[in-house]
Amino acid sequence: MPVAGYETYCKMLDSAQKGGYAYPAINITSMMTVNAALKGLAEKKSDGIIQVSTGAGQFASGLHLKDMVLGSITLAEHIHRMAEHYGITVAIHTDHCQADKVDSYLIPLIEESERRVKAGKLPLFSSHMFDGSALPLDQNMEVAVPLFRRMAKINQILEVEAGVVGGEEEGAAGSEDTPAEDLYTTPEDMVEVYRKLSTVDGTFMFAATFGNVHGHYKPGAVKLLPGILKNGQDALRKEFGNDARFHLVFHGGSGSPLEQIRETLGYGVVKMNIDTDTQYAFTRPIVDHMMKYYDAVLMIDGEIGDKKKYDPRSYLKAAEEGMAVRIARACDDLLSTGKSISA
Repeated sequence: MPVAGYETYCKMLDSAQKGGYAYPAINITSMMTVNAALKGLAEKKSDGIIQVSTGAGQFASGLHLKDMVLGSITLAEHIHRMAEHYGITVAIHTDHCQADKVDSYLIPLIEESERRVKAGKLPLFSSHMFDGSALPLDQNMEVAVPLFRRMAKINQILEVEAGVVGGEEEGAAGSEDTPAEDLYTTPEDMVEVYRKLSTVDGTFMFAATFGNVHGHYKPGAVKLLPGILKNGQDALRKEFGNDARFHLVFHGGSGSPLEQIRETLGYGVVKMNIDTDTQYAFTRPIVDHMMKYYDAVLMIDGEIGDKKKYDPRSYLKAAEEGMAVRIARACDDLLSTGKSISA
């Protein structure tokens, strides 16, 4: 089934961890960006994760409605329909839902999935992220554990975050002036997260922070310490036995050095979020088109322009291709190329 059911999703995560690779987790905002994600993954015969944020859902519902739930449902339904035709497997995920939006965003989406499961269908979303990183860890887990119990009943996977990812994305808690110590998750916090979430019979992912930030920064501005992930995994095994391990998530992957990306794969990263790079890859061909055909896309000096050049399809096709190319590169970087379980 092209959209992963629970057992398939678990197999994807386990295969990535055992095989030392990770899946591109691609933020989308529209039908076009969904199609670009599927195209890039399919051309590399890689599975992947397509994810929707609160802001993307609001955008997708249009300027009149601005309904983040309705827009997210619409995007997920589009993924379900389109993924059937690409020969790969994808999971559908929501990104960065903070505590103040759980009731207004996550719960309505979970309810939609509950209705689908009751009707004998897959959940609408394969997994959700609860971002409680702005909360003290005990409060973070007080929200995450009951949420996870509810999701596990319909075979959804939960992603949580502890520690702050710097930068800014879709209201994420970090900022450029985030204290340095908050950008690094401690082994003690990782042990506590595992202890609390392991009380639920289900599968979860954990976004530990190791100096990673959202957005692009000049070389040297970001101090990634991937060894933090190894230390955390070692602490789990010491506390809970050799079978204990996290499915780790790398947020803020855009612009990260390849050698550090590859290092994290050895420490259990199975999902890397890519948003900033794909935004740029989508926008750059549009800019090229507008600059090259400036006189054609505008009616200036009494002229009528060129309909073929200002038809949105002319430059949005190029944007889709540009984004797909960047996603294909991510598959190579994360070593997921050619590893689709659909094969």
